[in-house]
Amino acid sequence: MPVCIAREYDLSDKDINAAVIELSGRYPDKGRVVNEKCKEIVYVIEGTGKLVIENEELLLEEGDMTMIRPGQKYFFEGNLRFLTPCTPAWHPEQHKMVK
Repeated sequence: MPVCIAREYDLSDKDINAAVIELSGRYPDKGRVVNEKCKEIVYVIEGTGKLVIENEELLLEEGDMTMIRPGQKYFFEGNLRFLTPCTPAWHPEQHKMVK
């Protein structure tokens, strides 16, 4: 079973798009990821977990919101469903796995 499932919503706008993410476990499974262009808002719809951005660990639960800025290295861990609007619109080539 996948650890991270994303349902992307194309808003036909280059400046913003959004996804609902369902996470069970750790993403990525090792290391971290970085988005080189987007600001990513994380709004927790349900569940609990953590988001580690650079060296800061944020505990997340339903109703929490935070932002990941372009160039910040991060990973998620837990059982969460969250909404992630991105500006400018998210594209896979902006998203990189890093150590």
